[in-house]
Amino acid sequence: MTATLDRRSWLARAGAAIGVIALSACERGVAFSERLRVSAEALTYRSQRLLIPREALAPEYDARLISPFFKPNGSIDPAAADYVALRDGGFADYRLEVTGLVERPLSLSLDELRARPARTQITKHDCVEGWTAIGQWTGVRLETLLDEARLKPEARYIVFHCYDALTQTEDGPRYYESIDLVDARHPQTILAYDMNGEVLGVPNGAPLRLRIERQLGYKQAKYIRRIEAVESFADIQGGKGGYWPDRGYEWYAGI
Repeated sequence: MTATLDRRSWLARAGAAIGVIALSACERGVAFSERLRVSAEALTYRSQRLLIPREALAPEYDARLISPFFKPNGSIDPAAADYVALRDGGFADYRLEVTGLVERPLSLSLDELRARPARTQITKHDCVEGWTAIGQWTGVRLETLLDEARLKPEARYIVFHCYDALTQTEDGPRYYESIDLVDARHPQTILAYDMNGEVLGVPNGAPLRLRIERQLGYKQAKYIRRIEAVESFADIQGGKGGYWPDRGYEWYAGI
């Protein structure tokens, strides 16, 4: 009987607590929902980091399974003047900057990037909109560049600053994304300059795009202009770590 009463007492207290939470949700509305979303995302992030080995690979596929059409998405032809000038010049003057919390900042041309050891992988792109496509990507591992630049001990995240603005206006917020050092150093995290055996085209992110195969498609930043190592992204644009996370999407989009 005592055990039954204890359980009933616990259930009553739990019910009361849920009622308080529900009332709090009604009173606080969006703020409560946002905290709940952030908590759920943090739980997913920590769970995946705990359960999945750091170097576990996303599935790779046979070349026969490459999709006949890989849908370009988001920005497909940036209108920013600095990008247009590079595009019209065949990206001959393009330089990738690696800056921030590094001992040795880098400024690399496409030829210099291609001179480094390359990785080729055939992987599936999962879009948050529900479609998928399989493509072959060739590029330099991000870890290679981070090792060359020598990250400072306080660096925790890698931010990708891009040329494109989804508003297609000159003064609109430029696209950006960020990942932690676990994903940055993952073997399949590359900066791709070739797609399906050919030079990466403008609709799919030329001259350089991120491939981070264990996360959803909106994390695969295109038109990369600069890479920055930071301790926090709180002061970058909306402070949530990416163009879409600033607008309510999850920062960690692991699959």
